Amino acid sequence: MSLDVLLSGASYMVDPMAVLIMVLATFLGMFVGALPGLGTVTALAMILPFTYVLSAPQAIGMLLAIYCSSVYGGAIPALLINVPGTPQSAATTFDAYPMAKKGLAAEALGWVTAASTLGGIFSLIVLTLAAPQLAAVAVRFGSIEIFALIVFSLTTIAWVSRGNPFKGLLAGVIGVFLATIGVDEMSGVSRFTFGNFALSAGFHIVPILIGLFALSEVFSTAGRGAQTLAKPIVSTGFRVAPFYEWAIRWKTLLRSSAIGTFLGILPGVGATAASLISYAQARAASPRKENFGQGEPEGVIASEASNNAVTGGALVPTLALGIPGDAPTAVMLGALIIHGITPGIQLFSRNPDLVSFIFVALLVANVMMFFAGMLGAQLFSRVLQLPHAVVMAVVVALSLAGSYVIRFSMLDVAVAVIAGIVGVLLRYAGVPLAPIVIGFVLGRPLEVNLRQGLILTDMNPLGFFKSPIACVLFAITAIVVVYPLLKQIAKIRRSKQTDSNGDATTA
Repeated sequence: MSLDVLLSGASYMVDPMAVLIMVLATFLGMFVGALPGLGTVTALAMILPFTYVLSAPQAIGMLLAIYCSSVYGGAIPALLINVPGTPQSAATTFDAYPMAKKGLAAEALGWVTAASTLGGIFSLIVLTLAAPQLAAVAVRFGSIEIFALIVFSLTTIAWVSRGNPFKGLLAGVIGVFLATIGVDEMSGVSRFTFGNFALSAGFHIVPILIGLFALSEVFSTAGRGAQTLAKPIVSTGFRVAPFYEWAIRWKTLLRSSAIGTFLGILPGVGATAASLISYAQARAASPRKENFGQGEPEGVIASEASNNAVTGGALVPTLALGIPGDAPTAVMLGALIIHGITPGIQLFSRNPDLVSFIFVALLVANVMMFFAGMLGAQLFSRVLQLPHAVVMAVVVALSLAGSYVIRFSMLDVAVAVIAGIVGVLLRYAGVPLAPIVIGFVLGRPLEVNLRQGLILTDMNPLGFFKSPIACVLFAITAIVVVYPLLKQIAKIRRSKQTDSNGDATTA
């Protein structure tokens, strides 16, 4: 894309009303994203009717600002009260909340905000430079290729199991099983509903997240006694870590941003899977892996950079092919059509000014998101000055309300409470909770793409290996699974040799 076209698109930002709308939309998106149970799709759907009275650039700028800031906003309750405001921020709770408990809430908010902004800008650069090319690659991912990718993604369960892969595998199986409950999309048969019509729609991810991470934290804290409830957290403000702290973690930032961008390009994968996979990858590759789960900034970077990088990645198939990259871009696709804009390959040739404006607006939205987070830090951090018992009561109220408003169903409230109780029991048993989320998020697309792939190969599993992309992904999966085993075997052999040499020396 030429510089003249980019400057032409940037000229739309000269409109003061467009800028004002984006500023207000940024704060609105943060607010809605921070309310557990609402999320990005709700924020976009809520604001969509107001786009009818706006020009196309104003409407697009507003939607992009809400899109970016609502994903970021989900990290605020994840950081402050261990409740992911959106499913995309589930992995953020693993290290951001422990940082806040240590009195480092200002630093944690700085890591969250900066990583979110940098991840979003990274995906924007990729979107600007290679949207048509990347979209063409993504189109080559059919059911077989996506199945192979999901199989590889499931290996992350071992990496987030904290030294106990068996318990992590058990948790992952629980998540996959929960994803199968409801009406089978391909056959229309009800599974594991036990005749209960309410279960036919299956479980929603948000009540499960709220129960496992929020309510289980409340129940666990209450079980530890009043002294734990009275412990104050006094850190306030907003503080970005110095450059040298970022310098030792730049690989995680770059890798997580790349993972989020690529998975955003693949339709249907989404930011939740991207953040969990990035977190697991960061933990596996980090020299500070023993600090993960205890307040390691690298874990925060991995989650927030990836889930915000999805925003730019998901726009690649949306703009270049007219295929929504995720649920929020499906809403944005509808908004574009409402304003007479038809996404697709011809969009780049027929409306280059509008495409370049989208790139510029996405950059402005990410920058606004950073300053909105910085300016709102004092307000957000005041939550930490409240007595812990009050905060926990508010968490319960928000959690139950957030569970209910997803589908206005008391079943979701019951699911959240049950998940909270199960989460406490799993904590006491030493079973990690993250693999349950990974299994649930990837379980249904794993099954659907496997069955569609088998249909394409006439029920011949060996037909999957006819796809070069799938073969590469299966090979990478095999290496990831086998390498730690070989490494462990080599370690045992070295230990035996050391012992035998020691015995020989003694003799």
